[in-house]
Amino acid sequence: MRSHYLQDLHRVILEQARPGDKFGHQPRLHALTELVGAGLHYDRDVVCAAAWLHDLGVFVGNRPEDPEALSRWDHVAYACAHAPTILREAGFPEEKIAAVLDCIRQHQPKDDPATIEATILRDADILEQLGAIGILRTVSKVGRDTRFPRFTEAVAALRRALDDLPRKILLESTHRLAEPRIRILSDFLAAVTEESGTNLH
Repeated sequence: MRSHYLQDLHRVILEQARPGDKFGHQPRLHALTELVGAGLHYDRDVVCAAAWLHDLGVFVGNRPEDPEALSRWDHVAYACAHAPTILREAGFPEEKIAAVLDCIRQHQPKDDPATIEATILRDADILEQLGAIGILRTVSKVGRDTRFPRFTEAVAALRRALDDLPRKILLESTHRLAEPRIRILSDFLAAVTEESGTNLH
């Protein structure tokens, strides 16, 4: 089934993902869901579609530019409002769209996923915030994201990720996949402290 619509989802996200480095998250996340879900019984179409569309609301051009409006922005609501049209135009099964939206609504670490599909997506998204990729995704935002004006804020966010995210993982398969990523992030943060001392800024 996925070959029927995946090309269209790829095209839509490639067009909308701004800045351009935002695009890599979707194919990586899709690949991670396959690893997390290996051996589990779940609807791969639902998870695949949710992985490609869950971040529609974070792309420049889709989100507000005004910092105050952006601080109140609900990117999940935006994604859920726009995903159905994209899925229908791609020929995605109508009867599965509601399940895709449930995955998108429940994909963040703070959420309590109610389905195996949402659990797989959420766990995979946590993996993307750890390890070398988590470091790249955070540090690349320094100076262009109001949350990260300096390295100091980026490193603080990575420390929070290391402290908080591993314990939010739900599946055993994800715990195994997370182990090397946790080591990489921990070693990186230790090196930052050693190399910068009190002069990170």
